[in-house]
Amino acid sequence: MRTALAQIATGTDPAENLELVAEYTRRAAQDGARLVLFPEATMCRFGVPLRPVAEKLDGPWAMAVREIAARAGVVVVAGMFTPHADGRVTNTLLATGPGVDTHYHKIHLYDAFGFSESRTVAPGFDPATITVDGVTVGITTCYDIRFPELYVELARRGAQLITVHASWGSGPGKLEQWTLLARARALDTTGFVAAVDQAYPGDEIAKAGPTGVGGSLLASPTGEVLAAAGSDPQLLVVDVDLDAASRVRDTIAVLQNRSPFAQLGKAQSLG
Repeated sequence: MRTALAQIATGTDPAENLELVAEYTRRAAQDGARLVLFPEATMCRFGVPLRPVAEKLDGPWAMAVREIAARAGVVVVAGMFTPHADGRVTNTLLATGPGVDTHYHKIHLYDAFGFSESRTVAPGFDPATITVDGVTVGITTCYDIRFPELYVELARRGAQLITVHASWGSGPGKLEQWTLLARARALDTTGFVAAVDQAYPGDEIAKAGPTGVGGSLLASPTGEVLAAAGSDPQLLVVDVDLDAASRVRDTIAVLQNRSPFAQLGKAQSLG
């Protein structure tokens, strides 16, 4: 399945960011992609108040993304913010396109490295998968990648490809951690991991919060990096050999060999 990772640098204007979604989706579709992945915070970058830009899933911004996906005939997954009843927002992935219309609210909030996402963002609770051309795809967001039990659960639900949509915080060693974590989650699940990040926006904007470091990549079921971006905006289009995931799962049977203790921990953590 040809998959596109759209490493973009979004700003604070949702309308301008929609233009990026339209441009990169068009380019990906022309290159034969069936699934086009955009980063967390595609709607609006971090570092500014999010409540004023948040919209419902049937609001104008989400509807425009649906129109872009429908026009291109591909499935698009993009990060946005939706209002929450308690006055915060939810950090949401919208997945839309042929046969797909669902969403995922980020479960693990980024209360780390001096940043407190939970102050303005409410957590989600439910893992999410979509089906693209008959293939089960798990979808996750940024800080989720540090919690392997979520990825194992998605693999148990049949996901051969798991996506990570990030606006990764910059700092010493952070890019290396991003790459290592994506490869580790691929090994945990014996599946592909497509990790798409915001491009690095420059030093001044990066001071405002987690605004991306680049380094989007596709990791194989054996942890090999099959394709990777630099720090600037870039469109990666990669063919995902789903038969390879099936072969690796038969050979490295970590999903079948997990102990009852691992199952107990998974049940408790996902509530």
